[in-house]
Amino acid sequence: MLTPLFLILWAVFLFGGFIFGKLCDDRSRRMPAWTRMASSLMLVFTAWELWWVVSTNQNAIYGDAAQTWLIIGVNDTFTFLIAVGMTLGFIGDLFMAGWIGGEPNPMGGIGAFGLGHIAYITGMIHYANGFGLHGEARLYMWIVCALIGVIGWLIAVYIGAKRQKIHIGKLHYAALIYALLLSSTLGVAAGLALFQTGFIVVAVGAALFLTSDLIIAARLFNKAHFMLIDDVVWLTYGPAQAMIVTGATFAFLFQRL
Repeated sequence: MLTPLFLILWAVFLFGGFIFGKLCDDRSRRMPAWTRMASSLMLVFTAWELWWVVSTNQNAIYGDAAQTWLIIGVNDTFTFLIAVGMTLGFIGDLFMAGWIGGEPNPMGGIGAFGLGHIAYITGMIHYANGFGLHGEARLYMWIVCALIGVIGWLIAVYIGAKRQKIHIGKLHYAALIYALLLSSTLGVAAGLALFQTGFIVVAVGAALFLTSDLIIAARLFNKAHFMLIDDVVWLTYGPAQAMIVTGATFAFLFQRL
């Protein structure tokens, strides 16, 4: 199993890029683009290997219980969608870095990340339905997190743009939809954490993801800037994706506890 190696390399690329990279001219980052992209790629490899391990070795994990087709199907689909979501996130990173199309493309990035979060949400809902993890508390948790997403968008995007007399355009409202997707990932994960503690890691990862993207939104739309702002984004975003990928994949192990 290569997952430990992939995670070690992820940490080396992410944190090594920050520690050993050179401060760029506008003082926004130390991490080179290639170390950021490499760290994200390691999480793609991690996600797909964990899906393969789960889908092919459930007998070892569950014993005779793995003969239940429900368990096999739910976990296989769940981990597959998490891997799809991480892959789309990597594509979003490539768009944002300008590695697709030759220049940074925020709309392409938002689109890819948004589809990735749809995959995350679909996977977790499929998991919840498959194992009967229902309850009004899940709905309430989603509502609270959705409100957090809207408030974050208002502060980071809308109010700041109004203060600077910046026209509110399609990209601003696309950011609202994206914020709702991010907060929905957080809400669904937090709701599942009420039933299975393994999802706490996923929820924390989703919260970090939302934080990183609100910083990006403030930078894109309100020209927010402070020293190492781009590194702060990646030092929250990178661990966020790692926690979602590993937390979601291993969460089902808590079914045994």
